[in-house]
This record gives sequence, C-alpha cells and structure tokens, in this order.
Amino acid sequence: MVQSYGGTENELRQRSVDASAKPLTTTDEGRKVDQLLDEHQTYEFGGPAGVTAMMVGFPMLMYYLWICLWFYDGKLVYPTSSVDIVPFLGKMWAHIRDDASPNAYAWKVYTGLVAYQLFLALVMPGYQQEGLPVPSLGYKTLMYNCNALYSLYATMLTAAALHYYHIFRLTEIIDNYGHIMSVAMIYGFAVSFGMYFITVATGNEIRMSGNMIYDVFMGACLNPRIGSVDLKMWAEVRIPWVIVFFLAVSGGCHQYELYGYVTPNMAFMILATWLYLNACAKGEECIPQTWDMYHEKWGFMVIFWNFAGVPFTYVYSVVYMASHDPSSYQFSTPTYVVLFTTLLTAYYIWDTSMSQKSRFKMQTQGITTFRNTFPQLPGGTLKKPEFIQTAHGNRLLISGWWRYSRKPNYVADWTMSFCWGAVIGNATVIPYFYSVFFITVLIHRCGRDFERCSIKYGKDWEHYCSIVKYKFIPGIY
Repeated sequence: MVQSYGGTENELRQRSVDASAKPLTTTDEGRKVDQLLDEHQTYEFGGPAGVTAMMVGFPMLMYYLWICLWFYDGKLVYPTSSVDIVPFLGKMWAHIRDDASPNAYAWKVYTGLVAYQLFLALVMPGYQQEGLPVPSLGYKTLMYNCNALYSLYATMLTAAALHYYHIFRLTEIIDNYGHIMSVAMIYGFAVSFGMYFITVATGNEIRMSGNMIYDVFMGACLNPRIGSVDLKMWAEVRIPWVIVFFLAVSGGCHQYELYGYVTPNMAFMILATWLYLNACAKGEECIPQTWDMYHEKWGFMVIFWNFAGVPFTYVYSVVYMASHDPSSYQFSTPTYVVLFTTLLTAYYIWDTSMSQKSRFKMQTQGITTFRNTFPQLPGGTLKKPEFIQTAHGNRLLISGWWRYSRKPNYVADWTMSFCWGAVIGNATVIPYFYSVFFITVLIHRCGRDFERCSIKYGKDWEHYCSIVKYKFIPGIY
C-alpha cells in the first residue's frame, strides 16, 4: 500500500513505495518542463571555443602523459628554456611518430575488438529491459537487450584461448599501447563526426545549438541503434571497460613472463578493473534507467571518452608497473590490506547504491522482478523505499544510501579511482590523473544535474534538498 503522511493535498508528500503500485505517468506540468529541457538553452563547457580546446587538448594530453610514463620514468618533462621549446616538441613528436603510429597491427587489434563486441551484442541472448519513457519520442519506452554479461565471458574465454594457443598473446596489448591508443583516438573522432552527419542527414537531431563543432561535441542523436543494439549503451560498457580490464591483464602477463610472478599491485588492478567491468555487465539492465541513456546525447564528449579516453588514461598505474621494476612501488603487508579493504568497501557502496536507485526506478514502472547475476550484494534492492512524489510525476528516492547523500555512487566511484592511482604510491603522480580528472567531471556533472532538477521539479527539489542535505559526503559536503 502507498502511504502518505504530513501536509495537505497541495503540499509536498513523502511516501513509501509498494512494488505493486501502478506505474507512474508524467503530468501535463511535467510534459511542459520536459519540452523545455529538450531544447537548447545555453552553451556548456565554454561554448564552441571551450569544446574545440578540449577536442584538441585531450589527445595531446594523453600522448604527453603516456610519453612521460613510458620514456621518462613517470616524470613530468618540459622545456627548460625558451630555446629548448622547439627541440622538446621535436622529441615529443618523435616518440609519437616512432612508438604511437596507427600502424596496421594496431588497426587489426582495435578494429577486431570493436567488431567482435558488436557481433556479440547482436547475437548473444540477453535480458530484455524496458527503458524510461523518452519525452522526445512521445514518452515511448525503448527495449534493451542486456547481453553484456554473456558477451564479457565469451570475450574472456576467447582471449584466453587466443593467448594459450599463441594466436594473440595478451602481453602484446601493453607492448603496443601507444599504437593502439592512436587508433582508438581516430575511432573516437571518426565515430563522433560520422554520427553527427548521419543524424543530421536523417533528420533525427535533437537539442541542437546551430554551431557545428559544439553540436559534434555534445551530440546530435539521443538513441542511435543498429538493430537491437543501442550504440550508446554498447559503447559505454563493451569498449572502454573491456580494454581497461585487458590492459590490466596484459600488464599481469607481462610481469609473469618477466619475473615469474604477478605483484600484489598488479593483481589489485586486475581485480579492480574486473570488478568494474563485471558490475557494468551484470547490472546492465540498470543502465537504461540512468540520465546518460535517458537524456545525454551521443557526441564527442561521450564517444571519444568511451573509445579512447577511459581505456587509455584510467590505467596509467598499469603502464607504469609494466615498465618499471616492482621495487619502486612495493608496499608493506598492512598497506596492501588497507588498499584492498578500501577498494572492496567502496565497490560495495557503489554497486548497491546504483542498484538501489535503478531498481527503485524500475519499481515505479511496475517492474517487480530483477536479474540474479553474480554477485548480488545484500542491500541492492530496497523494500518499500521512501520517496518524494513530485508535481512532475516522477519520484525522488530518499531511502538507503540515497537518504544520506545525493550522489553516494559518485563518492564511492571516486574512491575507487583514487585507489587505482594509490596502488603505485608516490612513484609518480601521473596515475592519479584518473582521480583528479574524475572529481572535476563529477563536480561539473553534479552542477548540471542539480540545475536541471531544480528546473524540472521546482519546490519539490527544494524539499528534497532539505531532507538530503549533502551533495556527496554526509556531514561534510
């Protein structure tokens, strides 16, 4: 039974949800707001100039940090004088030309991965999950074939067989890091511009600003598909996190062949990357309930980061460990215990908070049964969670982890990212790039989300913020 307490009929209501309650419908007031939010309002990220700087700057930064890690012992190198600028740039270019050229081998490896992941997404059986109603589609819901878990284990078995029979040695991934990274960047640009032109040509663009570069960056399409495959969801899981995991595995294989063992630090990264990849695959049915799928368009901001940014900047610790003696990042046993405990604790909070929020949204759609994939952690599904009913028609969750923080998943996610850098201690600062970049992204994204929620929910959002006071860490921020 749905119960309300406190206030009059015109005041805000706070309730507990019953899984058997009827699915929600968007009110007329909510539809007006959704129509407003589906129009271009203001430029973000500094407008056309800002996004152009990012589209040029990110690839240059990725090359620079990789060069520092691989060739300069993890030190941040720079010109020592004005006279040294040209020779310095010449050296940087020589490293890219000689060790990061998009050669035929890299094209075969990266294209093979993309093609295989798309093939698996098309043919593997999966769990059918209904997405949230999409305003731009007249509140139609789309179906998603969630088969990432089957695809993941098929990929792992395939990789193991290729490695065992010496068809494709996994050590070759880390050995050809620079070359594969260049191909990934080319894919990021090609898919971004290609999707923009295809979307405009077919008349499926949405929320356009009128500035081409800005619209390429933010995206033109919302729900691009090839058959049953939603490309946005496919690229979010099947490309970046698969590469991240296999880069860590490649680093472990490299160490084993070189030293006869895998260091605890490298084992930590293999575990950490597998946890993240497996979580995305086993909880794939939760992704259609996220803002990324429901509202964010598929543009350079997302595409480049999925195809190149995430896989080739989040595991700098693996790159460092694969090119340095273990003595430079060895810890004491108690330190390893703290490191692994912190990772697993953060993972538990991240996994269960994401599950709580997504399954709550499913409950509001009338969905009462959920997948039972490994591992199902206790606390992932809330029974009769409390929420705030909004005039828009949606419900704002105020139970579980979401009672204490508006973004508990972000806090846990960032903690894991910090551990991915801390695994090499103070040997070099470069592996901490992930956590520094990530917290910048999360704070900016929260600002965008909270601003939109304020417009979308009005006084309901104010009431929500009065109950869930803290953005991130309870009692602090």
